[in-house]
Amino acid sequence: MSSTIDSIIAGVIEAEGGYVNNPLDGGGATHFGITEAVAKANGYSGDMRNLPRSLAETIYRQRYVIDPGFDRVIALSEQIGAELVDTGVNMGPGMAARFLQRLLNGFNAAGSNPDLLVDGQLGDKTIGALKRYLAARGTRDGVSVLLRGLNGLQAARYLELTETNKTQRAFLFGWIKNRVAI
Repeated sequence: MSSTIDSIIAGVIEAEGGYVNNPLDGGGATHFGITEAVAKANGYSGDMRNLPRSLAETIYRQRYVIDPGFDRVIALSEQIGAELVDTGVNMGPGMAARFLQRLLNGFNAAGSNPDLLVDGQLGDKTIGALKRYLAARGTRDGVSVLLRGLNGLQAARYLELTETNKTQRAFLFGWIKNRVAI
């Protein structure tokens, strides 16, 4: 699974690109998509232009894969896990996890299982619900439909951000073009 995680992280870094310091972006200077605040919280004290890719990879692995439990999702479905990691990088891992929990609750139409607490924490109950969902819906249609739902929620969240902060409208087209898969 390590090579799968490495591949997901490489994809995120490719999508994020190199050094950026857009004055409209509240995150400030970023390199490989890592904000200066996150880099500093992980021991980096240099200029963001010089952030080593290896440190960015380490940060992604720990903060956006292992800590939120997305590695457990990757073990069940690489595609769903990759989507959660990507959304987590852009919106925070808690938001990505809440999207998954909301959808799993919504897909629990028969009510045969208790609804999940939508708390942004991927514990045993959420992983169990995902396993049951994939067993019931299959790895083809189940994954495809869940990915559509996750991307729909992500697109809606991007739009909400631009509605509450008009300066973020400069990013909406790129967010949807580069982050919302069809």
